[in-house]
Amino acid sequence: MRVTNFFISVICLFYLRNHPYLILTFSQKGLIYTMWFKKDLKAKPAEKLNLPEGIWLKCDSCGEVLYRNELEKNLWICSKCNFHFRINCRQYISLLLDDGKLEEFNANIEPLDPLEFPEYKKKLKSAQQKTGMKEGIITGTTSIGGIPVVFGAMEFGFIGGSMGSVIGEKVARAIRTAREKEIPLIIITTTGGARMQEGILSLMQMVKTSAELALLNQKKILYISILVNPSYAGVMASYASLGDIIIAEPGAMMGFTGPRVIEQTIGEKLPPGFQRSEFMMEHGLVDLLVSRKDLRNTLIKILTLVVKNGRTAVK
Repeated sequence: MRVTNFFISVICLFYLRNHPYLILTFSQKGLIYTMWFKKDLKAKPAEKLNLPEGIWLKCDSCGEVLYRNELEKNLWICSKCNFHFRINCRQYISLLLDDGKLEEFNANIEPLDPLEFPEYKKKLKSAQQKTGMKEGIITGTTSIGGIPVVFGAMEFGFIGGSMGSVIGEKVARAIRTAREKEIPLIIITTTGGARMQEGILSLMQMVKTSAELALLNQKKILYISILVNPSYAGVMASYASLGDIIIAEPGAMMGFTGPRVIEQTIGEKLPPGFQRSEFMMEHGLVDLLVSRKDLRNTLIKILTLVVKNGRTAVK
């Protein structure tokens, strides 16, 4: 009997090496016995795919998972819901300007820390290393569709595109250059507003840039303001909203302060889409709603209409 049990055990072990279950039935002294054997299965660890980080991105609007390369080809616009991802100032330069070239001026002006605000110098150094820029705007002369213009583009990656004294000075100088050369001015705005680390010096830039634009307007020189997501506070309350023509990308948020703060202040629920570019266009703050894909052609059409038809300015 012991020999029989030994052989049964060997057979069971051999069988279970290649099979997960075994049912063994036998009789002894007129009784039928059934034995169940189950193999303890251990799942093999899944092999991890070595994919580069950031190859897939999730749309902030609709949640669609998008392939990065396809997103880049589509100018960082979601193919499902048309959401415009944020891009940096140099990408706008490549997208809009002839041959993607800009003759930059005032590139070496950089901010100081006049109020000795805590951690401000460290923030500035970090932003400069991150963006490769001295400040959060790039300005210069270029051409679009063969038409000379003064061009400026803000960089949200530089302390949230906040306006300090240097950004205000660079914008003011760009406006003066457009006035002296009598050529159109185009500025792309993306900002969280005035830079709190510079206090009143930052707020003074609102007055300075607005005054320079008033002088530009006296000479009736075209100024096109392009608003991208987000455009807020002190910048929106000054030069960003003073364009002869104001263009906005679809879905861009803009205003003086965020909708949550407004709701808490007035104690009321705001209407759907409040402060989106579509809402602003319906209420007269924005003149044109233009997809990033069509932005260059739209600028060329406007510049051609104003400049090439024998005029250098808005009448």
